[in-house]
Amino acid sequence: MKQKVILAYSGGLDTSVMLKWLVNKGYDVIAYVADVGQKEDFAKIKEKALKTGASKVYIGDLKKELVENYIFEMIKSNAIYEGQYLLGTAIARPVIAKKQVEIAKKEKTNILGHGCTGKGNDQVRFELIWMKFMPNVQIISPWKEDDWLSEFKGRKDLINYAKKHNIPVDVTLKKPYSTDENLMHISYESGILEDTSCKPKNDMFKLTKSPKNAPDKETDIIIEFHKGIPVKVTNLPEDKEVKGPLKLFTYLNEIASENGIGRIDIVENRFVGIKSRGVYETPAGTILFKAHHDLESITLDREVTHLKELMSPIIAKLIYNGFWYSPEMEMLMAAVNKSQENVTGKVYLTLYKGNVIVTGRESEFSLYNEALSSMDIEGGYDQKDAAGFIKIVGLKFKMQGISK
Repeated sequence: MKQKVILAYSGGLDTSVMLKWLVNKGYDVIAYVADVGQKEDFAKIKEKALKTGASKVYIGDLKKELVENYIFEMIKSNAIYEGQYLLGTAIARPVIAKKQVEIAKKEKTNILGHGCTGKGNDQVRFELIWMKFMPNVQIISPWKEDDWLSEFKGRKDLINYAKKHNIPVDVTLKKPYSTDENLMHISYESGILEDTSCKPKNDMFKLTKSPKNAPDKETDIIIEFHKGIPVKVTNLPEDKEVKGPLKLFTYLNEIASENGIGRIDIVENRFVGIKSRGVYETPAGTILFKAHHDLESITLDREVTHLKELMSPIIAKLIYNGFWYSPEMEMLMAAVNKSQENVTGKVYLTLYKGNVIVTGRESEFSLYNEALSSMDIEGGYDQKDAAGFIKIVGLKFKMQGISK
């Protein structure tokens, strides 16, 4: 019997060629397509996979799970990689890879394949998840294997192979960049963007309006959180409420995109040690990160806030590097979940031409005391007590001055 391999398949050039190549090597290839919110014709992708030689095609609708169990959990942690990247690609990989293992177990095989390059982060993200949930996994990663590399040096060889084997691919050597899309974001990299001084053309962007073409009027919204999780969005001008994780997130994507929100252009440090230029559109994520972080300003204790600010970049790095299911991630997220017990309330925001402006916040668990903070009334605070406080804090500075 032929050995079964579950191939993560997108229908693009690399995985289309890979599917045929594996079939020609004698494998029984089962194509696995993950629907994480990318705008694709999945029926067409399935048809293409079968025509290319797949014996079966699985299409997994992972959108709801992605939002509830991954994106919202990440937002609770305020994880932003290198201070800018909202981890749109990285956060989708665990749910995709975990589902691939489930399919492999159903098909009674331990051979899993992907089309990630040996230069990128995704190879690590996929393979670490596979190892976690299928310790005896056999991995097929052609871009790290001699027999593939001896046959395919680059895109030209892939295109020629596709033509030779009548594999329909909508790609040319002049393709300006590579994209990856899911509910959280769309990324653009490689091609013309490898020149870090190259300004992206506006027609490249698929999700968001250019801020200059966004409406000339403000959109005022309220986002309501319960224990760090967004549960309701209210569009005040339209008197519209949206609830439910997937509906809420999809709606925020719509209004953020209309208002030109979520574009960034960065150079990031890949896990393998290479710097990479990426342009991203992250509409809903940009709003939610800002709103959630703001609500914490009135609901978290000062020292908890400062500890969380130290933890967040560590969590971001773990997510970026593919360590979502690591023991250290589990420990840190336990602390995050503890911190979110009182992160319940509302954040008021104005969306306008690429900007997300926080205009207010409220919570039944607010630690903000208006009287105590006031500069007009005492509010129960004796300012004379500050003199002794400063003397104690300043003692070490006095000692340092004396020693000199």
